[in-house]
Amino acid sequence: EVPLVESGGGLVQAGGSLRLSCAASGFSFAEYEIAWFRQAPGKERVGVSCIRSNDGSTSYVDSVKGRFTISKESAANTVYLQMNSLKPEDTAVYYCVADRGPLCKYYNLGVYDYDYWGQGTQVTVSS
Repeated sequence: EVPLVESGGGLVQAGGSLRLSCAASGFSFAEYEIAWFRQAPGKERVGVSCIRSNDGSTSYVDSVKGRFTISKESAANTVYLQMNSLKPEDTAVYYCVADRGPLCKYYNLGVYDYDYWGQGTQVTVSS
């Protein structure tokens, strides 16, 4: 059983929108902070957005602020990433990450040994 499964990726034109989903199985998101990372071809994996487990507060890196929205549906044990006004530079494999530690404090600083990673979903934005 794969603990985290992403879906919703695809091919979209610049200016379009996609909504990514991250569903957990085998554990509850209730005690986990959840983040989205992405990795573009030839580049390192970087954090994009994060949502805290205690108060649901959110965080975004500057490159996606105002365009992406992270949200959580606790009943469905699912986290979403709504991506609007997509740009070609948003093209990447997007990964969902869950950790019981302070993920939202560190997600934009690098990739560490987090509890769970999804398998990734490809997002391609054409110009």
